[in-house]
Amino acid sequence: MKPLSRVLIGGLLILAWPSAHAVDGQKIFTQGGQNPAAMACLGCHGPDGKGIAAAGFPRLAGLPAGYLAKQLRDFREGDRRQAVMEPLAKALDDAEIDAVSHYLATLAADGAPDLRRQQIAPDATTRLALYGDWSRQIPGCVQCHGPGGSGVGEHFPPLAGQPATYLAAQLNAWRDGSRRNDPNQLMVNVAKAMTDAEVKAIAEYFAQQGSQEAKP
Repeated sequence: MKPLSRVLIGGLLILAWPSAHAVDGQKIFTQGGQNPAAMACLGCHGPDGKGIAAAGFPRLAGLPAGYLAKQLRDFREGDRRQAVMEPLAKALDDAEIDAVSHYLATLAADGAPDLRRQQIAPDATTRLALYGDWSRQIPGCVQCHGPGGSGVGEHFPPLAGQPATYLAAQLNAWRDGSRRNDPNQLMVNVAKAMTDAEVKAIAEYFAQQGSQEAKP
């Protein structure tokens, strides 16, 4: 029976190994990763992951895990450039990226208003958000990012409630090439077709949507 006992004990050790060494996404968010360069996320993104609007730090809470993991890997690989996030992402390994992304996806997020394309657009910014401008090949923002800019799946993140400075910075990053990780270069083309005034206006528009109470 001794050989059988060794096999059983060995099997139990193998089964226990992943749980004993599982990566804790919450710990990475609150304390940082194994590499000291991977500092805690909450310092910039808030203890609830909802961001710090005054500083332009975006909400991460409730975003799809696949989207978050892709952004971290893109920061790590240089497909998305940002002075603070690049070194942090490079200090995380794949297991840590997946763990903190899944943790953030479980956090509660504020709802977005039920802003749909059937509504009347009383001004140019609302028209751009809802319907776009096809003469310049600009689709309405909500056509990809969902009603109210609430986000759709892993490729179209929420816009509503994100800080205006953050949204404007992303549009300008698409324009200047410091961000180039969008599927089929969709956002690059959209951003480059927008004027400076439209970038500012649409960023402020969606930032304000998050401050409104979502309709049932």
